[in-house]
Amino acid sequence: MTNASVESPLFAPSRLGPLRLPNRLVMAPLTRNRAGADGVPQPMMTTYYAQRASAGLIIAEAATPNAVGQTYPHIPGIHTGAQVAGWRQVTDAVRAAGGRMFLQLQHGGRVGHPDTHGLTPVAPSPVPLPETIHTPQGRQPAVLPREMTATDIRSTVADFASAATNAIDAGFEGVEVHSANGHLLHQFLAKNTNHRTDGYGGPVSGRIRFTVEVARAVADAIGPERTGVRISPGNTVNGIEEGDTDAIYPALVRALAGTGLAYLHIVFADPGQPLYRDIRRDWPGALIANPALGRGPLPADGGRHAGERLLAAGADLIALGRAFMANPDLVERLRIDAPLNPVRDRYAMYTGGETGYLDYPTLAATS
Repeated sequence: MTNASVESPLFAPSRLGPLRLPNRLVMAPLTRNRAGADGVPQPMMTTYYAQRASAGLIIAEAATPNAVGQTYPHIPGIHTGAQVAGWRQVTDAVRAAGGRMFLQLQHGGRVGHPDTHGLTPVAPSPVPLPETIHTPQGRQPAVLPREMTATDIRSTVADFASAATNAIDAGFEGVEVHSANGHLLHQFLAKNTNHRTDGYGGPVSGRIRFTVEVARAVADAIGPERTGVRISPGNTVNGIEEGDTDAIYPALVRALAGTGLAYLHIVFADPGQPLYRDIRRDWPGALIANPALGRGPLPADGGRHAGERLLAAGADLIALGRAFMANPDLVERLRIDAPLNPVRDRYAMYTGGETGYLDYPTLAATS
C-alpha cells in the first residue's frame, strides 16, 4: 500500500450547491430489495448506509413516488408516513456518521407487476416489457401496461413533487429524478416504448416533455439546488431502444440547462464518446459521471482510474456502485491503494437478509 494516492483529484473537497463534500466520490443508487413488504426502510438499511457515510455523497436507492410505480418486491417507497419515518432513521444515522444523502425517485412504469403492488402497471404506451419480471411469486411474464392518460400524467408529475417534499421531510439533502435504465421517464424518451401521438410523444420535443415537467415540478417543490436528474444515453436495459439517442439528450440537456438543477448524473459515462463531450459542453451545472466499467467483474481498482479519467474530461463528481456495495470503507481503501473486497453478486438483489449486505469487512476488521 502507498500514500501517494492522496494526490488523486478524487479525494479533493468539492461543492454541490450548498453542500460541502469532503471528496468527489459518490455512492451510486443501488437497488438491494431490503425494505419491508410495505416499502418501509428496515433497520438493516440504516446500518448499511451509515457504514458508507465516508462517501462525498450517498444517493440512496430508488424509492417509488406512488404505489403503481413500484418495480419489484421489497423496494422502498417515499409516499406514506411510515416510509418517511423509516427513511428518517436512515438519514439520521448517516448524518451522525458525518455523511450526506440524496434520494433517487423512480417510477417503474411498465417495469412492474400486479402481484407486487396489486395494480396494472402504467406506461406511455401499451407496450409490455419483453422479458420476465421478478415478483413475490418468482419470475413471471410481464403484463400489458395501461397507457397513461393526460390525467395520469398530471397526477404522476404531482406525485413526484410530493415525494420530493417527503424526502426533505425524511432528512435527505435532495433528490435525484430517475430518467434512466428503462423506467417510466426513460420509457417516454424512447421510440420503442413511446408510440403516443399527443404532446408527450412523436418528435424529440414531445418525448422529453415528461422528464422536463417532472424535473421542474420537483425543483419547484423543494428548490432546484436540491434536485438532480439521472440519464443513461443509449442504455438498452429493460428492453429500451431509444432510436435517436444523439438527438434526445442534447435536447433534454438544453431544456433542463436553465433550471438551476443541482446536477446531471450520467450512467455508463465514457469520455471518449462524442455525446458525453457534447453533454458536458452544454450542461452548465455539476456533472456526476458513473464510469462505463462493463457488466463483467469489477476492475481491481474499483473504477478509480476510470473515475480519474472522467474528472480530467470535465466531470465534477464520480459515482461508483458495486465498489461501494462491497466496500463500506471504499474511500479509505482507494486513498491508500488497499485491495478491495470482491463483489458477491449472489446477494446483490432479491435475497434479503444481512448476508452480502452488512457483512462486507472494513480494513480495520481485517487487520
